[in-house]
Amino acid sequence: MTTTVHARRCAFGGVILLAGCLLLAACAGGSSTSASSPGAAAPRGVLAAPHAASGSSAAQGASAAGRPAGLTANLAPSDESIIYTASIEVRARDVTAAARRVTAIVEAVGGYVSNETAGSGGSSTAGETIGITVKIPVPAYPAALAQLSSPALGKQLHMSQQATDVTQEVANVNSLVTSEQDAINALDGLLQHAASVADLLQVQQQISADQSTLNSLLAQQRALNGETSYATVAMTLVSPQPPAPHKKPAKHSFLTGLLAGWRALRHAGGWLLTAVGAALPFFVIAAVLAGLGYAGRRRYLRRRAGESTAG
Repeated sequence: MTTTVHARRCAFGGVILLAGCLLLAACAGGSSTSASSPGAAAPRGVLAAPHAASGSSAAQGASAAGRPAGLTANLAPSDESIIYTASIEVRARDVTAAARRVTAIVEAVGGYVSNETAGSGGSSTAGETIGITVKIPVPAYPAALAQLSSPALGKQLHMSQQATDVTQEVANVNSLVTSEQDAINALDGLLQHAASVADLLQVQQQISADQSTLNSLLAQQRALNGETSYATVAMTLVSPQPPAPHKKPAKHSFLTGLLAGWRALRHAGGWLLTAVGAALPFFVIAAVLAGLGYAGRRRYLRRRAGESTAG
């Protein structure tokens, strides 16, 4: 009897153990299936960031693949800091009217003219030239650049554009500004608890140095903000060159040859007279010296003839 009861208890315990193992296996399989399912909800902040990053990369790749080969490239994402610059040279019939048109285009999109110079060349073949430097808000830069380089202003002679990524520089400056502000706040706290005059002066000196550094960083931050908020376009407007003077074809005739020969004779005579005039002083000196030499020789010969006759 005892053996039978013991056997029943062992069988019942084995059944319970087997059922528990099967239940654990089913739960593990269900949790694995739910974790690997693409429609399952991911914990916030763990899987959302990778999916967002991959989506952003895919969007950027699609944008780069579908980018039109036009005058301007697509603008960078808003989280990047880009400095856009361009240079355009246009030949216009009326450079003054073209300059007014450029100003109107820029001001219509919220930009402004930062510099304008006008001048003309010194030679007769150089016309009027006007140089204009404009600032255009970055969101309106592609459309405004397309208008500034359109044939409506004139014939485009040259165009170049450049985009400089300063995202890292902007981030570094912002970080330094925050650090300097935190350091000044901490020094202000130490200033209130200075134990001696020496400590007070030392803290004030450090605050002054940090404030100077902060002002420099803030100026750099404002400059970067302006350069990344407004694109810079340097335009050169030149007027058409005047036509070259028309030269009449040379006529060949007897009279033409006679006139050419007479001109050549006059030139040759002029050169000959110039040479004779330049050599005449030397001829006079040479003639005087020759005459003196000849007179001295005759006198010497006469003296010798007289001495020989007397002897």
